[in-house]
Amino acid sequence: MTLKKAFIYTSLVFGLITLFSYLANAQTKPLSLQEALSLTITHNREIKISSLDVDRSQQQIQIAKSAALPSAGISAQVAHYFYESPFFGLSNSGATSDKIPYDRFGGRDQATATAWITQPVYNAATKPGIINAQLQERQSRLSATDKETDIAALLKQTYIRILVLHERIKLQKESLARNEKALQDAKSLLAQGRALRVDTLRAYTSVKNLEPDLLKLSYAIEVGKQQLRTLTGLDSLQEIELTDSLILPETATVLSEEEVYNEARLHRADLQSLDLQQQRADQQIKIAAAGMKPSVSLTAQYLIQTQTNQLQYFNAYYPSTPFVGAQLTVPVFNGNSNKAKVKQARIEKDQSALRSQQAYVELHTTVKQAVANVRETAARIQTSANVKETARLSYEITQYRYAKAVASRLELTDAELAFTEAQSNYLEAVYDYLSANIEVERTMGIVGK
Repeated sequence: MTLKKAFIYTSLVFGLITLFSYLANAQTKPLSLQEALSLTITHNREIKISSLDVDRSQQQIQIAKSAALPSAGISAQVAHYFYESPFFGLSNSGATSDKIPYDRFGGRDQATATAWITQPVYNAATKPGIINAQLQERQSRLSATDKETDIAALLKQTYIRILVLHERIKLQKESLARNEKALQDAKSLLAQGRALRVDTLRAYTSVKNLEPDLLKLSYAIEVGKQQLRTLTGLDSLQEIELTDSLILPETATVLSEEEVYNEARLHRADLQSLDLQQQRADQQIKIAAAGMKPSVSLTAQYLIQTQTNQLQYFNAYYPSTPFVGAQLTVPVFNGNSNKAKVKQARIEKDQSALRSQQAYVELHTTVKQAVANVRETAARIQTSANVKETARLSYEITQYRYAKAVASRLELTDAELAFTEAQSNYLEAVYDYLSANIEVERTMGIVGK
């Protein structure tokens, strides 16, 4: 195969791969809110990071437990000395000076092999260390749950926001169609001499003012979809189509502040994590205090050593030195660092208690604000619905009066603008209400459950 043919075949294969990749990414993926939540819990990168923290905490438990398990090892060493090892106090010559005599014995080639095992018997830091690691693992799980709650709330709000933007685009297109029709009517009347040029200019201005709004809403939808792709872990080039519809809220019973507060205390993972932090602080005090207590361990060793010359290891003696024993370590003084560590751990416990108290105090404010937002937006929906209906009726009456040449073009334009604005305000009120309900769920820690 010539170099030219190889280049052509390689180019064709690369082109086919690129085409298949483009077609795969070009396929639009239908996405419901429930499916988006499922994808987010499974593929969201921030949630995965929190899950890895749980795995890391589980390994910390194993590390803590290893302090109570035996440790064993094998070591070996080979060395060549340029001179035999010196021994002081021994000499073949009759030295008369005050210097301590020495002589050299043994071989220049030395080797040792050691097998050892140590079993801790008592260490005051072992048990609280294990408990602290287990509490940390529970904290990591709670942090992962809290992260899932926050991400799920953000996903729901983003999904609903996109649905609202789609509805607003529909409204803008309807308004644009009405204004374009009004522009055509104004041009026709101007040609017949039955209208002023200013009416045509006003209608033209209204049409052109609506076009940038459509572009702005379209870009907002694309940004929202990109955020959805990021939250759900989908490919950034994957086209998605929202399959759920914007469900207008029905009259529902708003939970009281006390009910929301009690649910939050029961389900909020971050509050439970703060309570666990105080328990960890107790164990950290015990760990710090263990530095001032004795420790006991059992040890055993089997040592083999030899010496020879000219690397004659196969023609040498290998005496062994096995032993077993117990070791007691009693700390006496280390510059008061252990006392300082105990005080430091107690200070951290006091800080944890204050953080927990502050969190519950702030929870009252958060609950009050969340419940107030639901009630305010519920009332605003009702008001907006009434205003929207009034604006619609006003526009229809003005349109009828204009057709009968009773109302002016300016009155019709103002009525149409008021009608469009009322519809848009109603949609915003719906979004604010749904978002406020999601915030209440997040405050209670039950988003996505």
